Amino acid sequence: MLDVGVIAAVFAITFLAELPDKSLFASLVLGTRYRPVYVWVGTAAAFAVHMAIAVAAGQVLATILPPRIKDAGVAALFIAGAVYLIVTSFRRDEDEDQDEARQGSLPPSPLRVVGIGFAITFLAEWGDITQITTANLAAKYSDPWSVFIGATLGLWAVAALAVSLGAKSLTVIPMAWVRRISAVILLAFGAYSAIAAIAG
Repeated sequence: MLDVGVIAAVFAITFLAELPDKSLFASLVLGTRYRPVYVWVGTAAAFAVHMAIAVAAGQVLATILPPRIKDAGVAALFIAGAVYLIVTSFRRDEDEDQDEARQGSLPPSPLRVVGIGFAITFLAEWGDITQITTANLAAKYSDPWSVFIGATLGLWAVAALAVSLGAKSLTVIPMAWVRRISAVILLAFGAYSAIAAIAG
């Protein structure tokens, strides 16, 4: 059976981790240029594939590593992810992608827009913080389906938010603070996993 608590926790972590991510900005740009629903379908499909890969990788790690080493590895990856988010929160965001989105041309077919959304997201998500986080959560919990559903829904929600609100939404939420809040959450999970590794 699915664990609603795990789904909710993974959803929240993935949603927050994806907000300051490059895939969000790609979806924002595509959503201002093409019909949002087609962009979302392509992006959502790519996210689902990546989360399946991440959960499978996490399950492999959980089965081949002793619990203490697994917890230590999960803690290290969570902490590394938190450091990455903190460091990137102090970088200045570029507006170049938004300018490119304003350059008009003949609209491509719906299938092509879906393909563009899928390709950009699929390529951008390799080794991404959300993919690594999902692998960590899959290794932590012995409930791969709940982790997959929670992570995928979290990413789908971010993609829906991005394509529906468009680039103007960036003025509402300071991305630097979203990154910092996400970093604190990842640090908390890292600390919890480190304590579990030490306690054995």
